[in-house]
Amino acid sequence: MGMLDGKVAIITGGAKGMGEATAKLFAENGAKVVIADIDVSGGERVTNEIKETGGEAAFVRADISKGEEVKGMVDFAVETYGELNVAVNNAAKIPDDKPFGEMADEDIDALFDIDLKGNILCLKYELIQMEKQGKGGAIVNISSISGIRPQPANPLYVTAKHGIIGATKTAAMDYSPKGIRINSIAPGAVDTPMLREALEHFNLEPVSYAKQLSLLGRFADPREIAQGTMWLCSDAASFVTGQVLAVDGGYTAM
Repeated sequence: MGMLDGKVAIITGGAKGMGEATAKLFAENGAKVVIADIDVSGGERVTNEIKETGGEAAFVRADISKGEEVKGMVDFAVETYGELNVAVNNAAKIPDDKPFGEMADEDIDALFDIDLKGNILCLKYELIQMEKQGKGGAIVNISSISGIRPQPANPLYVTAKHGIIGATKTAAMDYSPKGIRINSIAPGAVDTPMLREALEHFNLEPVSYAKQLSLLGRFADPREIAQGTMWLCSDAASFVTGQVLAVDGGYTAM
């Protein structure tokens, strides 16, 4: 018996990093997983790896910045598996690296289109489907410790991740009475390709930087974040909604 037996779950950004770890953990725990990403080769690889280990998974290419593709993603999940019970809105872009006064106008659209607008579009269409089914559901929006504590020189990412928490709490107020629980995970520094790319971009040394971002003195493994996400999506968290769970190695307590 798995924590998500029989649940149909969408994982956005499931082609690598935290999304990949989440998709695999959900499948191990009995979920039928729909992996959504713009990375077709990565998404198909993860889907095939889940199937090879006996899990159920399907891939759909979706650009979450486009409402029609997000709706198509949800429709694909329902057409493939009959319904939608769980969703993890995880897709994101690498953080920006300039203060407000130095950023280009197009940088604002590029990051907000994915990290804020895109995730809100996912939330919208997932909620429409779950409300139509009338059976409740669970949604987890992936924010960040940057959504709790601002970081210097990446104002767009910080703003977007604060916005994800605001969207989570507002959606919970509107939809929890209908049996749909909406929560957020705020990961700390997680050892993913996106983090490694950011460290290289900002010329930061991984070992020493990890000690600045965690009381445990290391980066999180993506599966450690996925465990928190799975708990929030499972019936074990049946009385939890509108909350932000920091899975951050103690960073926000520092």
